[in-house]
Amino acid sequence: MAAQIWYENDGDLSVLEGKKVAIIGYGSQGHAHALNLRDSGVDVVVGLRPTSKSVEHAKEQGLEVKSVPEAAAEADIIMILAPDQYQRTIWANDIEPNIKPGAAVAFAHGFNIHYGYIKPTEDHPVFMVAPKARATSCVVSTPTAVASQSSWLSNRIRAATLGTSPSYAKALGALRAGAIKTTFTEETETDLFGEQNVLMGGVNKLVEMGFEVLTDAGYQPEIAYFEVCHELKMLVDLMNEGGLNKARWSCSDTAQYGDYTNTVINEDCRKRMQYHLSRIQDGSFAKEFIDDQDAGAPKFKALQEEYGNVRIESVGPKLRAMFSWNNGKDDDADMATFTGKIARG
Repeated sequence: MAAQIWYENDGDLSVLEGKKVAIIGYGSQGHAHALNLRDSGVDVVVGLRPTSKSVEHAKEQGLEVKSVPEAAAEADIIMILAPDQYQRTIWANDIEPNIKPGAAVAFAHGFNIHYGYIKPTEDHPVFMVAPKARATSCVVSTPTAVASQSSWLSNRIRAATLGTSPSYAKALGALRAGAIKTTFTEETETDLFGEQNVLMGGVNKLVEMGFEVLTDAGYQPEIAYFEVCHELKMLVDLMNEGGLNKARWSCSDTAQYGDYTNTVINEDCRKRMQYHLSRIQDGSFAKEFIDDQDAGAPKFKALQEEYGNVRIESVGPKLRAMFSWNNGKDDDADMATFTGKIARG
């Protein structure tokens, strides 16, 4: 069965008229949600800790800013955009005790609802608008996944939620590209799978290992970097435009033949992917992550340190600084600050 996709004509902004939307967090997605909704005529308030460095930033953008409890108390829709590991605490301490009867609760990722870390009562419709793009990108014209958590909702609330989610997506600007109807389960499990096995855990480790194999064999690090990392953007852009076939057909016959006959990614990789998918489906990955975060994130921090100092990272920043289009500025210099800002919301 073909996916149901909503476009501009499927969203009705009048659904949001007279409603207050609270955006909880002003990090990687919070600022885009708040600004785009505001520009679509929606009444927006940003909920932040009074000590957050984002308070002044949001005010400079002309947005109303209140504490999370205050924002939650007056909102008809509460979009929770703090990092996954912090959402349940914010919900329990600041939102749940103050939420209005019947107010909707929204998310941009299904993690906390799917794994049961947040459990709104039945009178609170729950929906998701999940832009499928880099978190720091503006969500206008970004393909989006939209869902309602309907397993326990009454028919009345379910209908109301399904009307709100495409309307919210339209106010965000996301229906210009299209919003695919999905479920919290499907979005969460496929999102985590893609991150762990292809987009992050797959590509990053292939790049790192490929660089090390070439440099261990005596090739120049700069040449190795170009061949296993820099040229990835060209291939990904081609995939984005026309799928795997366009990426293959746009390369040489030699490259295609090497692709077809390569044995690095084999059936053993498929078995490992299936194993990681099972850990996502049964909740053991989520539990491991949350347990580590609750303990102060010792494993996460150790892994950040380990993988932040792999050999390719000693070459990449120096090489990128030499590119004429880079103006000597490398994004890596701001990464630690940026990561901290996102975490703090």
